[in-house]
Amino acid sequence: MAVRQLSDTTINRIAAGEVIERPASVVKELVENAVDAGATRIEIVTATGGKSLLRITDNGAGMTKEDLQLAVRRHCTSKLPEDDLMDIRTMGFRGEALPSIGAISRLEITTRHASEPHAWKIEVEGGQDNDIEPAALNSGTRVEVKDIFFSVPARLKFLKSDRAEATAITEIIKRIALANPTVRFTLSGSDRRQLELPACTGDDADLARIGQILGAEFTKNAMEIEALREGVHLYGYAGLPTFHRANSQHQFFFVNGRPVRDKLLLGSLKAAYSDVLSRDRHPIVVLNIDLDPHQVDVNVHPAKADVRFRDGQLVRGLMIGALKNAFVQSGFRASTANTQSAINAIRPMGQSAGFSVHSGASVHSPQGHREAPQNYSWQQSSYRPEENAADIPEVGSSETQLGLMEANAPYSGPLDQSQPQLQANEQGTQAYHLVDAPSADSRAHGHQLPEDRENFPLGAARAQIHQTYIVSQTKDGLVIVDQHAAHERLVYEQLKEDLSKRDVSRQMLLIPEIVDLPEEDVARLEERATELEEVGLVLERFGPGAIAVRETPSMLKRLNIKALVQDLADDFAEFDSSTRIREKLDLVAATMACHGSIRAGRRMRPEEMDNLLRDMEATPKSGQCNHGRPTWIELKLSDIERLFGRH
Repeated sequence: MAVRQLSDTTINRIAAGEVIERPASVVKELVENAVDAGATRIEIVTATGGKSLLRITDNGAGMTKEDLQLAVRRHCTSKLPEDDLMDIRTMGFRGEALPSIGAISRLEITTRHASEPHAWKIEVEGGQDNDIEPAALNSGTRVEVKDIFFSVPARLKFLKSDRAEATAITEIIKRIALANPTVRFTLSGSDRRQLELPACTGDDADLARIGQILGAEFTKNAMEIEALREGVHLYGYAGLPTFHRANSQHQFFFVNGRPVRDKLLLGSLKAAYSDVLSRDRHPIVVLNIDLDPHQVDVNVHPAKADVRFRDGQLVRGLMIGALKNAFVQSGFRASTANTQSAINAIRPMGQSAGFSVHSGASVHSPQGHREAPQNYSWQQSSYRPEENAADIPEVGSSETQLGLMEANAPYSGPLDQSQPQLQANEQGTQAYHLVDAPSADSRAHGHQLPEDRENFPLGAARAQIHQTYIVSQTKDGLVIVDQHAAHERLVYEQLKEDLSKRDVSRQMLLIPEIVDLPEEDVARLEERATELEEVGLVLERFGPGAIAVRETPSMLKRLNIKALVQDLADDFAEFDSSTRIREKLDLVAATMACHGSIRAGRRMRPEEMDNLLRDMEATPKSGQCNHGRPTWIELKLSDIERLFGRH
């Protein structure tokens, strides 16, 4: 077949296939044109997810008759005065959007420039444009797109449902609105609920717009980000590590005001949160990067969604450093959403047990639940906190292994003479005395602590419950601390600090620990022996399929060496050969911290609990453990009173 020149209509449709993927793509191009025109008010109307109607109206500068005639032709633009593709300061620049849209839909543009006596209108249908006609419009531009893909019906089959397409349009508007807080956006139509985003002004305009889109909860749990290096300015807001989502849809990046989804930026964000967030969770961020247009190429993607930085490592280092510095500045701060989650978890539990919390309510019991005996006293309960430390049996001792029938606080409630009632009360006795050991250790309450402890952010330690959680009292509420998660973070940060100083103290084992492993794991550990020695772990091969551990970090007490070595072998199996040595050491330190921290089930002395709280207050990132879980939650006195119906 001979080579031939394609017709202009076919060329436009091919170009449209690159630029116009779905109705949301049309909205993106037209709204960006409105922003470039200096509009302060943009209204978008849709129908059937944008398939049958898209109408964008703005109060921008508008176009003259001559400009309108050229605007619907390919590669005609007002945004490249010097034809310099490396000096792009507008959202659009190729001159492909309007002709591409006109090639696959019924397009109508009405516009009025300030220098014109009236507005002008042009219609384009399937790539064929009609003559320009006078029209009525006060100012700005109105663009209507009807029957998208009517000229290429095959493309219609690839569109999703009306709701899915409408949602995609909403996401596009939100991204553009975040980059332009001073512009008012209105999104409405028969296929959606109206979205109104008023213009924001003042010094906090960016944060106000973020609150409109991401909600007030994000603004309460956000860290301000600000960094400048070699002409690259990074600013915006990032969520606390304990404030996260199950997907990455709430991550917004802007380069010179342009919304992008760049792999370099996404990778930098993941690296910054790597040691404070679980792998299956995603942070919430709104980050802007401003730099010289000559230092970034935005002409590398048909939809301009990707960019290429001239110095990508500079941008990566700036973002990681700024975020990690924000983590340090936030200290032990944790998400306020944890408190609400705790309250929501408590409420259903009380309701399902048949308890009412409103004033004057009586305790009632649905089918299958026992009522509390009327003369039941908590002082007689084995659940009570124990004041005398000497009376508390050690965990695992013979006294804590007694059976149900050996409870030391028998119930002595009234009994009827009927046999069924007798059986019911016997069951009630077992229900109220499930364990014979106290469920909480309140020795810390009796321990003399300085009077100002309650004024500290994490308060004064009052009790340890289930040998896992520390309860402390603040001046206006209480704090519950997960002792293992908190100490894990403290050990990890100390290990990293020692690593940076190359001063990890070690202790020699009296008898080396021998760990049997598959030969491939032994080879990996032997290969990384030098790196492990830097974090205080000295090991060597001990024959085929075995490793001998001779020294461990001094700070790791009661260490399960076998489990640690096995986990390290698994970690090394996942390491990429290009992983930076510092990242490898941090991962090793995280694994070691997990194994060497205080475990759940260990009873702590009052001074140990108090020291843990004070160390948390002084340690960066102590609001979450190495896996991203919160280390503490706070319940204000008002929250507790509300749970008991005091409000």
